[in-house]
Amino acid sequence: MKFSTKAIHAGNEPEKQTGAVNVPIFATSTYADEAFGVSRGYDYGRTINPTRVALEKNLAALENGRYGFAFSSGMGATHAVTTLLEKGDHVIVSQNVYGGTYRIFERIFRKLGLDFTWVDTSKPDAITGALKPGTRMIFVETPTNPMLTLTDLKMISEFARTNKLISVCDNTFMSPYFQNPLDMGIDIVIHSTTKYINGHSDAIGGCVVTSNDKIAEQIKFIQNSVGAVPSPFDCYLVLRSTKTLALRMEKHNFNACKIAAELEKNYASKFRKIMYPGLASHPQHALAKEQMRGFGGMISIDLGSLENAVKFFNGLRIFSRAESLGGVESLVCHPVSMTHGAVPKEEREKFGLTDGLVRLSVGCEDYEDLIEDITNALKKL
Repeated sequence: MKFSTKAIHAGNEPEKQTGAVNVPIFATSTYADEAFGVSRGYDYGRTINPTRVALEKNLAALENGRYGFAFSSGMGATHAVTTLLEKGDHVIVSQNVYGGTYRIFERIFRKLGLDFTWVDTSKPDAITGALKPGTRMIFVETPTNPMLTLTDLKMISEFARTNKLISVCDNTFMSPYFQNPLDMGIDIVIHSTTKYINGHSDAIGGCVVTSNDKIAEQIKFIQNSVGAVPSPFDCYLVLRSTKTLALRMEKHNFNACKIAAELEKNYASKFRKIMYPGLASHPQHALAKEQMRGFGGMISIDLGSLENAVKFFNGLRIFSRAESLGGVESLVCHPVSMTHGAVPKEEREKFGLTDGLVRLSVGCEDYEDLIEDITNALKKL
């Protein structure tokens, strides 16, 4: 099946008893056995829930994976994957990742005995130079948040296989519609389903997808043991949303491509730099076309100073000033003071995250209204 068919039907079989087309919300914490020692396949809500099972089947199908696991947040998914490691293990990580990923690695897992090296994973030499005897995992985010730097996933998977590492990709920015890291040899894909997969800014969630039997067995054990699982209602919301993922991603992509091109062509004097993989001027535009089927809805603009960022921020009317991304409504974020506040200034500056950078999550509104809103705000600078 192709993507849209899978999105609508995978895991979404009509409910057996009534024929309900939508998977019901199974709001139960426990299940009755048929008799002593005779289970119906369900025992306890933390371990298994029919609504969650349907969502996990759907997410696995969208990423072309064999196993999907839903979590209560994207950070819950990241936590689960990191606990595959043991004390003393070393991880190579993209130097520009979501601020919450930096926080959990540096302020929680480092205290527990894991070691992390932050490198520009777009550069093969940097990755090779970071390899240690204790390296067990390479964790990449592509495109990165918020600099939109790309990492060659085929190169990462080959590097991981050669050195017997677990390869992990946070695919949140692209969604399964535009990029499938498992198809390029990556072992594990992570999503914050809060973002594009859900797309309606009304549910927090995360997921892990893999085709590796051993990893799947371990993640299932961790999921059940830690219990960071989404509620049946949140599973229902995300499962509802994946049915329109293809439609929404096409609109996000269309709007962002138009806006980025318009800004670069007619308003370049208003900013220091614009970052969008769909622009020919993006240094990795060729790689974007090779490993992605679209360029997504995220645009970052360096306006040169905090003062300009504040003026632009406050000049917008349609873009809501808020954290998060990937919803049908357009959002604007100031990463330094919002999503990446946990990243030290000296670390941010290494990959170009300045006080003047703003991140646009381009929504599904009419393009003409969005570009008018942005250009009106730019005129205030």
